[in-house]
Amino acid sequence: MNANPRAAAPTRASWLALAIPAALLGGAYVAQYGFGLYPCEMCWWQRYPHFAALGLAAAGFFVPPYRLWTALAALAILASGLIGGFHAGVEYGWWEGITRCAISVEAGGDPLAAIMSAPLVRCDTAPWSLLGISLAGWNFIVSTLGALAIFALLARRRPA
Repeated sequence: MNANPRAAAPTRASWLALAIPAALLGGAYVAQYGFGLYPCEMCWWQRYPHFAALGLAAAGFFVPPYRLWTALAALAILASGLIGGFHAGVEYGWWEGITRCAISVEAGGDPLAAIMSAPLVRCDTAPWSLLGISLAGWNFIVSTLGALAIFALLARRRPA
C-alpha cells in the first residue's frame, strides 16, 4: 500500500490525458451526428487510439502505478495525432493514402445497385476546415501538442 495518500491524487497530467480524447471524440461525434460529417476509414483509425486513451487515462485515476497509465494514455493520444497528420497529408495531396473504397455484395445481390447505394466517404477530401486546417489536421495539432504537454507534466519531479 502507498503510505502517501497524495501520491494517488489525480494530477493535471491525469486530467489532461482524460480530457483530450474525451473532447476530440465528443467533437468527432458532434460533427458526425450533428452536422453529417461522416468519418472515412482513416478518420476511424484516429478514433481507435482515443478510445484506448480514455480507458488508460481512467485507469490512471484508480490503478497503480498511476503515472504509467497516464503515460500510456499520452502515447495513445500521440498515436492518434500522428495518424491524423498522415491523414491530413493525404487530404492536402502531399502523399497518397493507403486505403481503397470497397463494398460487399450479398449473394444474389445486384452489384451495380450496391455500388450506387453505398455511402462513399473519401479519405483524400477534407469535408470541413477551419483556418484552412481539416479535422484530421486539427486532430494532429491538438493530440500531438496535448500528448507532449502530458509528457512534460509527467517529467516534473513533483506531481503536476
